Amino acid sequence: MTQATALMSWSGGKDSCLALWRARRAGMTVPLLITAMDESGARARSHGVPPALLQAQADSLGARLQLYRASWASYEENFIAMLRAAAAEGIGHAIFGDIDLAPHRAWEEKVCAAAGLTAHLPLWGAPRRQLVDEFIAAGFKAVVVCVNGGHLSADFCGREFDAAFLANLPPGVDACGENGEFHTFVYDGPGFSAPVALRRVQVLRYDAPADLGGATYYFQELAPPPEREHRPGR
Repeated sequence: MTQATALMSWSGGKDSCLALWRARRAGMTVPLLITAMDESGARARSHGVPPALLQAQADSLGARLQLYRASWASYEENFIAMLRAAAAEGIGHAIFGDIDLAPHRAWEEKVCAAAGLTAHLPLWGAPRRQLVDEFIAAGFKAVVVCVNGGHLSADFCGREFDAAFLANLPPGVDACGENGEFHTFVYDGPGFSAPVALRRVQVLRYDAPADLGGATYYFQELAPPPEREHRPGR
């Protein structure tokens, strides 16, 4: 991986952040983060984070952010188009934060092959709890932005992803949330030039339609800090 130039498939969450950190420490140059947004462009497709906070995150990490809109039906087609555009810029690799779900890796290798890129999964095969402990010990800071109501109650949403959160997880809930139990947004840690300033607005409920599984999700709405109404000294 040394001296390779790559893009990062970026959710803004802990796994993609840890994968980016590992890749850069291994010598990869990662100038580009790509993130799928919903059809409106107002929120990240899976994690519900607004574009302003994703941009602040990318700025702090010293990378260019490229957003694209996609429905679940058009997700693969649009993702491959983004990969091909990056390949045309001279990027030869794509980094993903998956850990051990074989169907995810197979899909990532398929879409990368379609675009002429090589897939890299820096977290692949590591014990899930070991990755969580590495993330926290390294000094990363994250907030839980989405929970699946079938696994966790709404009060888990908006909490810090830390030792206390992990200690309170019900039996059977994975510490990484790798089974879809929860998602996070990382706002500080190694590689960040400054913390991402944010505020928690409200927790929103979303009931997925039957064709998307019918589950209930809770999203912590995040926003940048409100602009000051008056300049200092006025």
